[in-house]
Amino acid sequence: MRAIRQGFGAFASVAVLITGTFVATELRAAPAPAEEFPAAAPTAPEPENFGASCRTVVEGSRVTAHCSNPYPRTDRIRLHVECERWWDVDSDSAPVEVEPADYAQVTGRCWKEVRSAWITHEPADPATAGSSSVQGSLPVRDS
Repeated sequence: MRAIRQGFGAFASVAVLITGTFVATELRAAPAPAEEFPAAAPTAPEPENFGASCRTVVEGSRVTAHCSNPYPRTDRIRLHVECERWWDVDSDSAPVEVEPADYAQVTGRCWKEVRSAWITHEPADPATAGSSSVQGSLPVRDS
């Protein structure tokens, strides 16, 4: 009985010694804390107010996007239509510039069903932002 206690005591002592050595090695390997505080992270620039608000409507094989631009920068939009059938040709509209406080309507279609439709936005070149090909208060532009 005494031999079992001594064997257990020796085993426990070795386990504590190994654990202590491992912890000491980990502490020694840890880098020392920096004396100086790191510089503050640069603040991200405010997001630019940009992008016309668009709503797409799918009716059968036709897609219509209604976009209005509430921001002071001209937005160039394109309608992309992906058709359901493999033989039906997907289409992308020509770019349409939506000037500030302006409205645009862009249409597209498939022969059969529409799988998906989406609008992409891109800032218009500032040099061409003032020239519009269609005059009027509510121009309607088709692709």
